[in-house]
Amino acid sequence: MKVVIYARVSTSSQDYKRQTEELVDYAKKMNYDVAGIFEEKVSGAKKNEEREELIKMIDFIKENKIDKVLCWELSRIGRNTIEVLKTIELLNQNCISLYIKNHNIETLNEKCEINPMSNFMIQILTSISEMEKTTIRQRIKSGYDSYRNNGGKVGRKDGFKKSDDLVLEQNKEAVKLLKQGYSVRKVMKLTDRSSGTIQKIKKLIEG
Repeated sequence: MKVVIYARVSTSSQDYKRQTEELVDYAKKMNYDVAGIFEEKVSGAKKNEEREELIKMIDFIKENKIDKVLCWELSRIGRNTIEVLKTIELLNQNCISLYIKNHNIETLNEKCEINPMSNFMIQILTSISEMEKTTIRQRIKSGYDSYRNNGGKVGRKDGFKKSDDLVLEQNKEAVKLLKQGYSVRKVMKLTDRSSGTIQKIKKLIEG
């Protein structure tokens, strides 16, 4: 049986190594042939079409005779129930089962038939995950609001100022366009930066 592995983490400081290693070990245990491994560091808030490695995996499994996709948990596949189900539906149409390791469930059986119980569990699990994320966001907002109401300040500390080098580093595209002779107004539109930022960058590179 030919399978592919998909692993994702949300930030650059996280590592998908553990996900991949455990899925590779599982594949060896099951005598699966791992035809490809797709790993990426991308926010869980991104839509499926904004995930480069996920798109590459979808294209790969369409062009190759893949039987199964292995992933660690549902949240790796999509940001919400709709995105998860869209991916699963695409896999189902190509008779490719999705295996979710942390819950030990599969979307299709050996006859390429939808597993109704796993389908039900997937919808429940993704809905719960969405509720948890919403609750966390609400708690964070509530904490910020309470902090502000009690005189706290959120954001940069008074007196904070970016170094000139950091400003240039974080606005490379604007620097490039200004050096090519584009007007401040045009660079603002192309880079979605404020007039003050572009004016400052202009002074720095001319200074």
